[in-house]
Amino acid sequence: MIPLWLKIADTLFVYLIVPIYWRRYGPANFLWFSDVALLLTVPALWLESPLLVSMMALAVALPELAWNIDFFVRLTTGVPLLGLAAYMFDRRIPRFVRSLSLFHVGLPLLLIWLLYRLGYDKRAFLAQTVVAIVILPLSYFFSDPRQNINWVYGFGEKPQTRIPALWFLIFLILLFPLAVYLPTHLVLAKLFGSAIR
Repeated sequence: MIPLWLKIADTLFVYLIVPIYWRRYGPANFLWFSDVALLLTVPALWLESPLLVSMMALAVALPELAWNIDFFVRLTTGVPLLGLAAYMFDRRIPRFVRSLSLFHVGLPLLLIWLLYRLGYDKRAFLAQTVVAIVILPLSYFFSDPRQNINWVYGFGEKPQTRIPALWFLIFLILLFPLAVYLPTHLVLAKLFGSAIR
């Protein structure tokens, strides 16, 4: 159901981006949900797995929408909106490395197209929730607070100080499934129906 050229192209792009990101940002960078989705889209394509595609769509649909709004508003108006894509305008980062992050534009479109082709697997909500329960503590304990991967130290560039850090992490573990995954799950299940088994 998925063209071979697309599987090969996506795989080659990931093979290109991984060593460059590893060297530039370090291995912890791959804990970002968007990077996890980028990596897991490779097996999702080759296996033509509705479950993996659905999980990755749940993980990134809303955050990537926010990233794209932030990026395109700043690109067209020069006004920083959310700060999510601020690094795309940081001239200290080589232009080629920044250009690789344009996968944030293509990835959600690819996932939506894959959902159209493969259908939405409703098991994705529980499965992606389990992934978040693993990824968020890993992001907290194994990354630099300055990177604030998956916003485990607070929303924005500086760590939050209003509540104890571990309580904020617990809040985030609850927030992702309830405020990000559940609404996305309901919309995707309605739009794309059940995956064909």
